[in-house]
Amino acid sequence: MKSPIRRLVLDVLKPIKGLSIVEIGREVASLEGIEGVNVTVKEIDVDTMTLVVTVEGKNIDYEKLEERLESLGCVIHSIDQVVAGSKIVEEAKVRPE
Repeated sequence: MKSPIRRLVLDVLKPIKGLSIVEIGREVASLEGIEGVNVTVKEIDVDTMTLVVTVEGKNIDYEKLEERLESLGCVIHSIDQVVAGSKIVEEAKVRPE
């Protein structure tokens, strides 16, 4: 059995016209296995918005999350963080050189 995905941080592009980030957040949060969602506007262009979408839960189904975002008119540019396993492990702080 694969370890569950607990957190995903996604770089997402959405058209300016269409659903608001409030509606996107609610739609994503309604997926099974997701306990919380944070949608933050990173950049606004003439036609698009770049969003950082952070999703946490006990067992996130990435494929269903991707399908839902695409059905809302969004495109995932990159997966910037994945946390998997029985607990959430935060990124370790490293001293500057």
